[in-house]
Amino acid sequence: MYKNYKQQFQGELKEIKDGGMWKDVGVLEGKQGSEILIKNDKIDMTDKNGGQKLLNFCANNYLGLASSEELAKAAKEGVDKYGFGEASVRFIVGTSTIHKDLEKEISKFFGTEDAITYTSCFDANTGLFETILKEGDAIFSDELNHASIIDGIRLCKAERFRFKNSDMSDLEDQLKEASLRPENPHPGPLPKGEGVAYKPRRMLIATDGVFSMDGITAKVSEICDLAEKYGALVMVDDSHASGVLGKTGRGSVEGLMDRVDILTSTFGKALGGAGGGFTAGRKEIIDVLHQRSRTTLFSNSLPPMIANAALFVLQNYDKKFNHNREQLIENTNYFRSAMEKLGFHLGGDGKHPITPVMLMDEKIAVEMAGKLFKEGVYVRGFTYPVVPKGKARIRVQISAAHTNEHMDKTVRAFEQVGKEMAIIK
Repeated sequence: MYKNYKQQFQGELKEIKDGGMWKDVGVLEGKQGSEILIKNDKIDMTDKNGGQKLLNFCANNYLGLASSEELAKAAKEGVDKYGFGEASVRFIVGTSTIHKDLEKEISKFFGTEDAITYTSCFDANTGLFETILKEGDAIFSDELNHASIIDGIRLCKAERFRFKNSDMSDLEDQLKEASLRPENPHPGPLPKGEGVAYKPRRMLIATDGVFSMDGITAKVSEICDLAEKYGALVMVDDSHASGVLGKTGRGSVEGLMDRVDILTSTFGKALGGAGGGFTAGRKEIIDVLHQRSRTTLFSNSLPPMIANAALFVLQNYDKKFNHNREQLIENTNYFRSAMEKLGFHLGGDGKHPITPVMLMDEKIAVEMAGKLFKEGVYVRGFTYPVVPKGKARIRVQISAAHTNEHMDKTVRAFEQVGKEMAIIK
């Protein structure tokens, strides 16, 4: 039967290529880091091993821990002590002491009542909303939220509201509207009039702490103000902020965890680099997730080696890794300043190391990334559907492991290619 559909799929692939949105995979040889070896048959600039050594400016390796020997040692110790894996889901025989120890440390680190680990933050998010929201409830989601939040919300039966990115006026308007909805809305238009002064049994505002494609930090404090005013819960996915933002690296929620009800995040970015995620927050919510969240009930537990390395990072963050965060701030300011002087249009708010170079055109973004590759700089063009059509960009991500020499070389490459393509003068 497949021959009847083959041409359809071929047509879809052609549309992707013709639209400049094709995504090649860069294959790393060796460790992730500020310098990487990429195997790519299309590139003729190679080292003696047949790959190309590039400056890496597109990983989430914010603190430079992905190739840390200390983390590798902690991971190996986890394997030696707990084995390769649990071969089971959490509630059967997949919970080890390392999982309980890590969950306690997550709660201690972020200042929450409890926590539950997942194999990824994607699983944490997709296992959240259908578990705690039911038909008649309401969910308010920022329009730039991560795909995992969007997919998680699709799984629940709550009424959905989508507010403009970080627009508190729009969010409040929608909270007001939801507050007047009857408990069990019937299909079709709502009756005209003032409505019933009733708040859905549960209302939840969901936002990224940092919007990953734009490098913009959410207005978490203002969201909490509105939540308290209208009786809503607050959920923040802080994957790109944990370990990065805040004076002590607790993220966009630093100083606000007494007001934020649910925090999801990852160990796959600043806090390690391998993977693993978690949900932290109110004890009763975490208990419900243990009992009903499908992505923990039907998925193997977090591998012990990742859990042990994550525990090591949290236990040693303040004395070992917070200075990496300080270096990251310095590097971010250094790079942004140099790029702005050249005339590039940068997105983001400058608080976060995500630095989008806004090019708008899909084909230009992909072409520029390819030219930079040949200049020894590894970045990727981001196009639809990862970002909206007409908003293509190269997302540069700074790491604490980058040196001034790394950044200077990258800026020179952007300047050369930018002038060649008439992007800057």
